[in-house]
Amino acid sequence: MNRLRQALTPYALIFPGGLWLAIFFVVPTVVMLSLSLQSGDIVSGYSFTFNWHTYVDGVSTYHDQILRSLVYGVAATVIQILIGFPVAYWIAFKGGTRKSTFLFLMLLPFLVSFVLRTVSWQFLLSDNGMILGPLKTAHLLPQDFHILATPYAVIGGLAYNYLPFMVLPIYVALERIDPRVMEAAQDLYATRFAAFRKVVLPLSLPGVFAGVLMTFVPASSDYVNASVLGGTGTTMIGNVIQNQYLVNQDYPVAAAMSFTLMAILLVGIFAYARALGTEDVLEVAAR
Repeated sequence: MNRLRQALTPYALIFPGGLWLAIFFVVPTVVMLSLSLQSGDIVSGYSFTFNWHTYVDGVSTYHDQILRSLVYGVAATVIQILIGFPVAYWIAFKGGTRKSTFLFLMLLPFLVSFVLRTVSWQFLLSDNGMILGPLKTAHLLPQDFHILATPYAVIGGLAYNYLPFMVLPIYVALERIDPRVMEAAQDLYATRFAAFRKVVLPLSLPGVFAGVLMTFVPASSDYVNASVLGGTGTTMIGNVIQNQYLVNQDYPVAAAMSFTLMAILLVGIFAYARALGTEDVLEVAAR
């Protein structure tokens, strides 16, 4: 009896998580895959016909939006690394006893709704808003200068909205580094930059790796920032999927585009993991 209980204990522990994934991930994924292979319309209904041509038509029609989404996602992720790494570094090594306070202050704006935060940036970046208005009045900017409805506004919104997902994993990796390691490197005549490049940066790679995964995927599939801060020339694939689902009610095309985006992101993630070397990252994390 005890042996049976010991054998079943691991399965009992993972059962709630497995059931959650099965209900809210596996089942919806299977349903969406089935829907992407159906034919018909909202009036006469849809039937399963193995219509793989939906993927071909969708990619050929919306390839610009797919490419734009990937470019915006990469750009936003790079900006988040450039901003988030110094922030995480300062909190981890200079925050002292107030690390929790600094982390709370960083996360405080993100307790507000995602949509409201994005709309607030629309007010700030409007042509006569709080930022551009005074600059135009002082003749520091031309009157026809604008930021909204440009790629810069969309990328900036993506970088801002997902910044905590980059800072927190990097902070966790940096916070685990013993400061004495840096002191030892400097005792061995390494400059501060050399100590950072040879010691801190390699040890922080697990956090950077996790941060990239947690920001690139949602940023590339986002549709709120492009809708609020962008224009007709900054449409992302997320906007296409939303429009096909809720406006055109062309469910097979929407499902096919969702799967296409998922496949592209998975390929990109695996390529990124292989280029970075996940074994090296895990080895560094274990140390």
